[in-house]
Amino acid sequence: MKLNELIDSFEIWTTNEEAALLKKLKYPVKLAQLNEHDQVRVQAMIRKSLVTKIGHKDPMVVANERPN
Repeated sequence: MKLNELIDSFEIWTTNEEAALLKKLKYPVKLAQLNEHDQVRVQAMIRKSLVTKIGHKDPMVVANERPN
Protein backbone atom coordinates (compact mmCIF):
# COMPACT_ATOMS: atom_id res chain seq x y z
CA MET A 1 0.00 0.00 0.00
CA LYS A 2 1.35 3.40 -0.97
CA LEU A 3 1.35 6.44 1.29
CA ASN A 4 -0.69 8.40 -1.26
CA GLU A 5 -3.47 5.83 -0.89
CA LEU A 6 -3.59 6.39 2.87
CA ILE A 7 -3.59 10.19 2.78
CA ASP A 8 -6.54 11.84 1.06
CA SER A 9 -5.22 15.38 1.42
CA PHE A 10 -2.27 17.18 2.95
CA GLU A 11 -2.95 20.44 4.77
CA ILE A 12 -0.77 22.54 7.03
CA TRP A 13 -2.56 23.39 10.26
CA THR A 14 -3.01 27.13 10.87
CA THR A 15 -4.49 29.08 13.74
CA ASN A 16 -7.32 31.57 13.19
CA GLU A 17 -4.81 34.36 13.73
CA GLU A 18 -2.49 32.95 11.04
CA ALA A 19 -5.40 32.54 8.63
CA ALA A 20 -6.37 36.20 9.09
CA LEU A 21 -2.76 37.27 8.55
CA LEU A 22 -2.53 35.16 5.37
CA LYS A 23 -5.46 37.13 3.96
CA LYS A 24 -3.46 40.35 4.51
CA LEU A 25 -0.45 38.88 2.71
CA LYS A 26 -2.04 38.19 -0.68
CA TYR A 27 0.26 40.85 -2.10
CA PRO A 28 3.90 41.49 -1.11
CA VAL A 29 4.25 43.53 2.09
CA LYS A 30 7.47 44.80 3.66
CA LEU A 31 8.19 42.86 6.85
CA ALA A 32 9.14 46.10 8.65
CA GLN A 33 5.64 47.52 7.99
CA LEU A 34 4.03 44.82 10.13
CA ASN A 35 3.77 45.27 13.87
CA GLU A 36 6.09 43.26 16.10
CA HIS A 37 3.50 40.60 16.95
CA ASP A 38 2.67 40.01 13.27
CA GLN A 39 6.39 39.83 12.43
CA VAL A 40 6.80 36.95 14.91
CA ARG A 41 3.74 35.21 13.42
CA VAL A 42 5.12 35.68 9.89
CA GLN A 43 8.49 34.19 10.90
CA ALA A 44 6.65 31.09 12.19
CA MET A 45 4.62 30.91 8.97
CA ILE A 46 7.83 31.13 6.92
CA ARG A 47 9.07 28.03 8.75
CA LYS A 48 5.75 26.32 7.97
CA SER A 49 6.19 27.30 4.27
CA LEU A 50 2.94 29.25 4.29
CA VAL A 51 4.73 32.53 3.53
CA THR A 52 7.68 33.34 1.27
CA LYS A 53 10.31 35.93 2.21
CA ILE A 54 11.69 37.95 -0.70
CA GLY A 55 15.00 39.76 -0.28
CA HIS A 56 17.57 40.10 2.50
CA LYS A 57 18.18 43.76 3.45
CA ASP A 58 14.56 44.97 3.60
CA PRO A 59 12.60 41.76 3.00
CA MET A 60 9.08 41.54 1.70
CA VAL A 61 6.72 38.69 2.53
CA VAL A 62 3.87 37.20 0.55
CA ALA A 63 1.54 34.25 1.14
CA ASN A 64 2.29 31.11 -0.86
CA GLU A 65 -0.38 29.98 -3.26
CA ARG A 66 -2.57 27.34 -1.69
CA PRO A 67 -4.25 24.81 -3.97
CA ASN A 68 -8.05 24.76 -3.78
